[in-house]
Amino acid sequence: MLTVTFLGTGAATPTVDRNVSGLAVQREGETILFDCGEGTQRQMMRYGVGFSFTEAFFTHYHADHVLGITGLLRTMGLQDRTAPVTLYGPRGAERVLGAAITLGIERNRFPVEIAEVRPGDRLCRDEYDIVVFETDHRADTVGYALAEHTRLGRFNAQRARELGIPEGPLWGRLHRGDSVTLNDGRQVSAAELVGAPRRGRTVVYSGDTRPTLPLLEAARGADLLIHEATFGSDEAMRAVETGHSTAAEAARIAFEAGVRRLILTHISARYTRDAPELLAEAKAVFPDTTIARDGMIVDVPYAE
Repeated sequence: MLTVTFLGTGAATPTVDRNVSGLAVQREGETILFDCGEGTQRQMMRYGVGFSFTEAFFTHYHADHVLGITGLLRTMGLQDRTAPVTLYGPRGAERVLGAAITLGIERNRFPVEIAEVRPGDRLCRDEYDIVVFETDHRADTVGYALAEHTRLGRFNAQRARELGIPEGPLWGRLHRGDSVTLNDGRQVSAAELVGAPRRGRTVVYSGDTRPTLPLLEAARGADLLIHEATFGSDEAMRAVETGHSTAAEAARIAFEAGVRRLILTHISARYTRDAPELLAEAKAVFPDTTIARDGMIVDVPYAE
């Protein structure tokens, strides 16, 4: 399972329909938080995202992306949290995030670590990596890609039975690439039963940014690109001045990167809940585009 829950899809000013930035990625029982604007903890409660995460990644330190972490950590402490949490962010992490976790008179009740990341960093996990890439938003900013490792090829169970291989540990060894010797002395190689390796899934989150080459490269072939679209093309100059992207610019990144699906977020309060003008201009460039809404849950399936 790999799903994305949009906790906040608005830009700097929240509306009755859109909270400020927050995103939860849930993978095989693990939750990872990306950005944490004011009110994110309530959005997590509202949309069924538990507080069991151990890592939160920040794209930058503008208020609409970080102010929620103070209250979230306080609530977790009141719930008798003991497991540690690590907060990741670009340059200035210790200063900004350190201030956020010490704000208020309560002493934090569980370990909170802070780690600074830089473009080009690759944080390796057992089955996936978090890849950090450069973005352009008039400050120290980064984007993140969750890139799963290559999966084993498909195991031909029917052929294994035909060869008389008993189901159990031998199947597992063959699937992992080992050759096995059967009780009758026959040797069977993995190549006889296992197909070519299959690529894992990739989810890319732009954060706030102008279109950039590092973002394009990070998004190549991604299963899902979550890209900000603060403005429409009629506000193109405003987008440049503020370090944001238009819906059409986000769609061009998706098209050039060859992603499977594009979801637009960080929608300015000047647009209505459905933002039809943003959706129309993006779809004209990249048809498989959706406008995110608070509470939207998106499943990211395997390509095959």
